[in-house]
Amino acid sequence: MQLKEFFAEHNKCALAFSGGTDSAYLLYAALQYGCDVRAYYLSSQFQPEFEYQDAIRIAEQLGIGLYKISCDILSEDPVRSNPADRCYYCKQRLMTAICQQAHNDGYSCVIDGTNASDEQEERPGMRVLAELGILSPLRICGIAKAEVRRLSKEAGLFTYRKPSYACLATRIATGHEILEKDLNRVEQAEALLEEMGFRNFRIRLFRYEQGTAALEIEERQKEFAQENLDRIRAMLRPWFPRVILEKKCRKAEEIPQ
Repeated sequence: MQLKEFFAEHNKCALAFSGGTDSAYLLYAALQYGCDVRAYYLSSQFQPEFEYQDAIRIAEQLGIGLYKISCDILSEDPVRSNPADRCYYCKQRLMTAICQQAHNDGYSCVIDGTNASDEQEERPGMRVLAELGILSPLRICGIAKAEVRRLSKEAGLFTYRKPSYACLATRIATGHEILEKDLNRVEQAEALLEEMGFRNFRIRLFRYEQGTAALEIEERQKEFAQENLDRIRAMLRPWFPRVILEKKCRKAEEIPQ
């Protein structure tokens, strides 16, 4: 099936819209193929501010309104306590909120930006999509991440170069309670590192005593980090008294120029 066919069959859809590469292209395609589409952005303590700003920017570029739904995800005990299957409970709560609002607004078909590459990974969130009847057009049409980036570039979407992003909750070790203050300091510290030129990195609070930031970066930026470690430590000191470089490097993501 092609996306054109999908939107011919589903010509009125509510989109769970994150402002990332996948959902941005899906929104573009839906509009191109004449779908009556409404974009819902789910705001919680797990989404950094830049994600919301990107979502606003791409919606404005495409000339469509953005509907924001706020959710206090830390009020959910199965999420805040951070068990191994936290992602399932989190996605269930967030996607249920979108489905309820969409249905109230007259949209019975809800879609998301899961792509064909995501099928290769085991994610608890996939169960939620099936349970709630949420469709993933990119996955259904066999469109993988690299193709989404290529098509997004052709469409003139700035998101074609946007790195993949995992929510702030992934910075906290499984089994450790997720506190809003920890999410906030991670978000602020990561924003500074991005301004410094880091891409596809994470600040982890895994396995280390409170107050320690473990910086996980790509191999190709390791030398740059080591050369600037004193500067990084000084920058992050308001939030983290101690900063170390993780031995494990992140896998480099192929992003077109």
